[in-house]
Amino acid sequence: MDAVLLAGAVAVLHAAVVLFMLTGALLALRWPRLVLAHAPVALAVLAVNLAGAPCPLTTLELALRERAGAAPYDGGFLGHVLFGPLGLDVRATATQVGMYVVAGGLNAVGYGLLTARALRVRAADPGTVAGSVGPPAARPGRR
Repeated sequence: MDAVLLAGAVAVLHAAVVLFMLTGALLALRWPRLVLAHAPVALAVLAVNLAGAPCPLTTLELALRERAGAAPYDGGFLGHVLFGPLGLDVRATATQVGMYVVAGGLNAVGYGLLTARALRVRAADPGTVAGSVGPPAARPGRR
């Protein structure tokens, strides 16, 4: 496959990861088991950002672009795709704070609502396992 197409596929995957990291906790309100995928993804994205390490997906995309002879971009994926077109510098303190506030806020709301739901369910039926499907009588071990 052509390196430019692979670079494009990596960029689409990267956008999907960012979108999932932002919305996964909220989507888990509808599909609770999604937390099993979202939590590790969100923690990995957070770890890379807090460590100041280069994103592996950006590194891969740029390597594929270089191999194809396409011009690389500066400022990382979000800087290139989102903030650059908006005229914002991804390295600016205000932009960084904004990114963390949006990402942290969406995840805090999602996980806060998930936790509140789990606590309500547990208070209503102490024998309930969080994330169980079906009414209490339909679950094994319940009469």
